[in-house]
Formats: sequence, C-alpha cells, structure tokens
Amino acid sequence: MSAFRTVPGDRPLRIVQVGAGGMGRAWLRTIADEPGAELVGLVDLNLETARAALAEIGLEGVALGTSAAQVAGETGADAVVNVTVPAAHQAVNREALAAGLPVLCEKPAAPTIADALRQAAAATVHGELLMISQSRRYFAALDALRAEVASLGRIGSVVVEFYKAPRFGGFREEMAHVLLVDMAIHQFDAARSVVGSEPVAVYCEEHNPGWSWYDGAANAHAVFEFAGGERLVYTGSWCAPGEETSWNGRWRVSGEYGTALWDGSSSVTSHRPDIDDAPLHADVAPGAQEETAGALAEFLSCLRSGVTPSGEARRNVHSLAMVEAAVRSSETGARVRIADVLGASLADAIAAETDPAVRTELERIA
Repeated sequence: MSAFRTVPGDRPLRIVQVGAGGMGRAWLRTIADEPGAELVGLVDLNLETARAALAEIGLEGVALGTSAAQVAGETGADAVVNVTVPAAHQAVNREALAAGLPVLCEKPAAPTIADALRQAAAATVHGELLMISQSRRYFAALDALRAEVASLGRIGSVVVEFYKAPRFGGFREEMAHVLLVDMAIHQFDAARSVVGSEPVAVYCEEHNPGWSWYDGAANAHAVFEFAGGERLVYTGSWCAPGEETSWNGRWRVSGEYGTALWDGSSSVTSHRPDIDDAPLHADVAPGAQEETAGALAEFLSCLRSGVTPSGEARRNVHSLAMVEAAVRSSETGARVRIADVLGASLADAIAAETDPAVRTELERIA
C-alpha cells in the first residue's frame, strides 16, 4: 500500500501552479509541454504578473487567484506545483496538503531543515505526496554515469569539481556562504544518487578570493563521509573565470574495479582495467525529459503508481542537511556529524510546530 494517495491515470493530471516569476515561467513551459499534465490554475500574489506570464507563453483558459486551495477547489485540480521563493514554501505546501493536494515543490524545501521536516511530517499526516524537485538529478548522461558506477564494485571516492564565474548581481552577491547555500545542493544531492547511501559527516572550508565580486565566500572545499565509508570530495568556485566546468560540475568516481568520469554534459568515460584494454567513451544524447521535465515526469509517474520518488520530502532532507552541515563545519572549523544536525533540527521542528497531529508525527520519528 502506498504511503500517499494516488491519482487515477485515465486522464492528464490537473495542476495548479503557485508562482509566476522567472522560474515560474520556466515551469509553465514545462507543464505545457508534458502530455500527462494540464495546467488549470495559476496562483500569484500579483495577478497582473500571472496574467503576463500566461500571455507570454500563450496559455489561455487558466484560472487565476491568490490561494492555491481556492483555485484548486474551483478547477477540480489534482495537484500543486510550488515555484514560490523558499521562505513561502512552508505556507503554500501545507495549505495544499491540508486541502488534499499532492505537491511538487522547487528546491530547497525550506530555508531550514526544521521547516523541511515540518512539511514532510504534514505530508505524512495528510496522506499526500510532497516531492522536492532536484532538477539536476535528471540528465541522461548522469543516468549513464550511474549505470557505469554500478559495475565498479565498492566505491572509494567521488570527486566533483565545480568552477564557474557568473555575475548575477542582486541578492546572490550579498549572500553568506553563497556557493554552498545557493548552488552546491545540486551536486550534493546528485552525489547521494551516485553513491547510493547517505552522508554521515563532513569537514568543509570556505574562502573568498581577493578578486571575488561576492560578499560571502565564493569558494568551498568539502569532504563528506558516507555510510558505506565512501567519500565525496567537492571543490568549487563561483568566481573562477576561464575553462569553466558544466553547471553540473566535472565528476570522477573511483571504484574497486575501475573508474568512471562525467564531464557534466554529454561525455561519460569508464575504464575497468580487468576487462577493458582502454577507456570506453560515450557521448550521451540528451533525454526527452531532463531537468524540470524529468522532475515533473517522476512526480506524475509516482502519483499514478504509488512508488516513492527519489525527491520525496523526507528523503530530500538529507541533501539539505549536507548543506547545513558543511556551513556549520566551515564556521566552526570542526568535522560535523550529519546526525547531530538532523537531531538538533528535529528538536527545533517539534518546538516550533503548532499543529498537534504534525507535532505527534515529528515526535514519533524523533
């Protein structure tokens, strides 16, 4: 029996999207291109912004409003896609879950692990699916890398190098821990899927080069230990001009029988000296459903089948915990245990929760 309510698959899933800003418009296109989904409502605090977004994409007959539950009720929607800012995720997700609506929510689940845990508990209480979209899990080349890793035997280390030099302007250039908080979760989350186990501890250092245009540390270097003894070595910079990596970074996986490489784009190389005289190289064509399209496709499939998705809210908490633990290690100069971060966050979640049923669920997992 599924842990959440499933939706019959005899018609496209009717979706209300919340958020019509820049990322919201990208999601509107994703939903419009998905034959298994139908956009029936768009919610935004600024209805003019919502109207402009629909006009830009050429969508008509879509209900507008400022409340996800209200618009969903008026349209007979089956689910909600939440593309609001992270600080609004808790309110929007819990309104939808309480109204009997599963939710696909943009990452991160919340600004804090405690709030992410509260949302995950609310989903359990209401019997609905809350899935967090980690869109960089969905690449055909990453699938190919995972397939090669499966043939390498025990994994010793995963090394990810991330070097970019974007000039965003605005809030990112004023953020503390900008690389760890705003970007590294993508590589951390993908590494969990490659290693196949959960992280247990991290040591991290950050620094800001003298030429950096960021206020916070634009460089970060972290070593994560995983449950099976594997190590993730992450090194990155957001002020590294020249020979930049892909947005996915550059990957090397070292295993018992050989090595696999991914350039973060289309190139995957594997070498098992015991069976291959030379490395085997493949250029992997993009898949039909990558990034947000891949997240939406998994959400729809899991709502039909009852299979728990890779981005289910409680599972996704581990990716958020990797970020928070790395930040704490950088600030303290000490190795940080993930369990300690999760334990403290769970206590904070219980203390902050006002819904008795959700608090009971949090206490049950404590």
